[in-house]
Amino acid sequence: MCFALSTSASSTGEPREATDAARLVALLLDAGRVTIARNQDLINDPTKGDKGFTPEVFETQLEAEFRQRTGLSLARLDQAGEISPLAKSLLGKLLEESKNTIGAHQIVINIPGVRYKGLNPATFATETAERFQRWSGVYLKQTAPSSFVRNPKNAPDSYEVDALARMAATTQSDSTTIISDVVEGGQAVRVLLPLFYDKSCLACHGEPKGERDISGYPKEGAKEGQLGGAISVKIPLK
Repeated sequence: MCFALSTSASSTGEPREATDAARLVALLLDAGRVTIARNQDLINDPTKGDKGFTPEVFETQLEAEFRQRTGLSLARLDQAGEISPLAKSLLGKLLEESKNTIGAHQIVINIPGVRYKGLNPATFATETAERFQRWSGVYLKQTAPSSFVRNPKNAPDSYEVDALARMAATTQSDSTTIISDVVEGGQAVRVLLPLFYDKSCLACHGEPKGERDISGYPKEGAKEGQLGGAISVKIPLK
């Protein structure tokens, strides 16, 4: 489902409305990351050609993950009276761009005999966020402490460095707890949703530290449950 966004719909006069929308956007992008992680072995399986991991299959799994976290159905956003038109528009577009990312990787995903297909949770988040931001004007990024950043595009800005430091004591049980602030003299709202390493992450980010993972990067030596980064969103206010 796609929702049109008017020229002015990416800004709002209400900090609470913007904060709620930003939180849902962050949760949806992370739900996409989780969906990729759960299918990582299938995506990278060199013994199979067509994996059957189509944009439509991805969408079904993504919708289930997002509904489990939020109670919201992506297929029925137009009937969700508890969220704002801004949130509906942004979620609809982010869903569309998430599916576009999976579509863009289909050829490589389905090549047999290749072990690493180049699609992982971080790649998904970076590519999807970039297209979403170009369309909406809403800043969206997966970021991490500098020592964990692999892609320079995901390096934290000054606000994110401070927010990540504030998150340092956050535990995985707080995984839906956000940090939010009104910034730029009341001109924008910023939201960070914490990300934690789980077992599926440790194949690439765990131990032994320094060993090369499947993508060729050195592992960070991360532990399960450790704070690994955040989804960062900034929405302008009128």
